[in-house]
Amino acid sequence: MASVMLSEAEKLYIVHGVQEDLRVDGRGCEDYRCAEVETDVVSNTSGSARVKLGETDILVGIKAEMGTPKLEKPDEGYLEFFVDCSSNSPELEGRGGEELGTDIANTLYRVFSCENSVDLKSLCINPKEHCWVLYVDVLLLECGGNIFDAISIAVKAALFNTRIPKVRVLEDEEGTKEIELSDDPYDCIRLNVDEVPCIVTLSKIGYRHVVDATLQEEACSLASLLISVTSKGAITSMKKVGKGSLDPESIFEMMETGQRVGKSLHIALQKILDEEENLGTSRPKVGFLG
Repeated sequence: MASVMLSEAEKLYIVHGVQEDLRVDGRGCEDYRCAEVETDVVSNTSGSARVKLGETDILVGIKAEMGTPKLEKPDEGYLEFFVDCSSNSPELEGRGGEELGTDIANTLYRVFSCENSVDLKSLCINPKEHCWVLYVDVLLLECGGNIFDAISIAVKAALFNTRIPKVRVLEDEEGTKEIELSDDPYDCIRLNVDEVPCIVTLSKIGYRHVVDATLQEEACSLASLLISVTSKGAITSMKKVGKGSLDPESIFEMMETGQRVGKSLHIALQKILDEEENLGTSRPKVGFLG
């Protein structure tokens, strides 16, 4: 993961500020940086979104393709994640970027392994034979800290933007089944993203923890806790990262903070998505792909 070199004096300055609930950029310990969210930014996808969280820049594209259901879940579709970290940072070139991409993809699989996160049964076309497979491609354009949170926000926004064509299964007299796609581009199904979790990363700095850490703050943290939280505040998964340790009391405090901050994050994100949706095709596209 991209990192920065700090002197001991700089680290001490950041740590002391966190203890006083005053971070270098003026935020409190539970405040996120300003986020920019834009959907429908890539034309040849079923859904897409771009999220800028501080200096972190994420692009997500989702492509819906027909596939065969998995043997263990014959009446459901499924999601496949691919993460590309080939950004401008030299540390993310080659094997370093591949390992980070694999780690992020595995985290997303774990977050979406919860049964209620996405209604996978709605992706089934014909049990045991045909289903929709959603290929979620994540591109890390720039790393400015807290990439897990930014990616989870972008994935939820892209799923909200995803439109899947409606299909009909026709059966002839001989029992042969054919799939017919609707000719109407507006005749499509939308995914319910109410239960899609967002990741809240809490970084332990000194005796306190902060959300949405910058690269400089991440350099001062020895351990972080990744918590996936639904819009109702339910925790669906947790993952500890970093070389340091966390005591049980800190973990419980971080879980409470994650639930509180996660609910606020979902409300703010859904408000932005609804406002953008209401603008329709007349909305101006401000992204570099607009």
